[in-house]
Amino acid sequence: MKNFYYFSKNKLKFVEIRNFYKKFLFLLLFFSFLISFFLFGAYFIINEFVNPDAEVKTLQAENRELKQKLTFFADKFEDFENQLAELSETNDELRLVANLDPLEDEDRTFGTGGSILENINLSTSEGVDSLLNDLNGYVDKIILSLNFEKNNYSEIKTTLENNSKLYDAIPALKPTIGRYGDKFGMRYHPILKIRRMHYGIDILANRGTEVYAPGAGVVEFVGRKGGHGNTVIINHGFGYKTLYAHLSKFKVKKGQSVKRGDLIALSGSSGSLATGPHLHYEVTHNGIALDPRNFIFDDVKIFEFKKQLASK
Repeated sequence: MKNFYYFSKNKLKFVEIRNFYKKFLFLLLFFSFLISFFLFGAYFIINEFVNPDAEVKTLQAENRELKQKLTFFADKFEDFENQLAELSETNDELRLVANLDPLEDEDRTFGTGGSILENINLSTSEGVDSLLNDLNGYVDKIILSLNFEKNNYSEIKTTLENNSKLYDAIPALKPTIGRYGDKFGMRYHPILKIRRMHYGIDILANRGTEVYAPGAGVVEFVGRKGGHGNTVIINHGFGYKTLYAHLSKFKVKKGQSVKRGDLIALSGSSGSLATGPHLHYEVTHNGIALDPRNFIFDDVKIFEFKKQLASK
């Protein structure tokens, strides 16, 4: 390795420079840093003089982009509100289908109405702040509206499901074939020889004629019941029950679930109040006797109904 020397006037001789390379490298880095610092400083100073509005223009560009995004979201929110309005109209129609009371206008007190961009100047900071506040309020109102329509739809869905169960359960068919005998209401009893209430209807049917469930339900009673003789009672739910009396044979057991058109018994003349083979049929709702003829669709025959069920 080469040694470097310098001439010392004090000592009048050449003196060796120790650690020359380390000192040289340090000085090189130090001066490089100084030069770079002055160059960058000079660049920023010159740029400030030559282009003093560069930072302002950058901020303006960012503001324009922000305003475009705000306008985009405002338009999206308005479009979303229009879709919510359509959903509200659909729910109102479904309420009618479900036989629910229509909602009044005051039930929906959170409608926004109008354009969110009305009378807002996005060229000022106050206008942007106003739009941001409106957007926040918009979001809160949309959340309220969504929750309202969600609860509204849930009520409609539950009601439609209950209606479907009710339609399956309601006693809507004539339970056996045969001509109608004594009607519902006050009558002169053929055996007791007095006027008394007849709580059902009689259907004249030969002994052994099949008796079918007119609606879905659960068999509540199977056995003898005083003057009614052999009796079946079906609980259809929703407060409805049906009674079948003077039977000759049971085809169901207590606790058994039945659906419309299921065979439940055979007609007969059991019981002390039977004058001959027939089916005594009653319908009650919450314990109150109703005229069964009001529930029977005479244009739908039980065998036609069973044939349609079998074809499904």
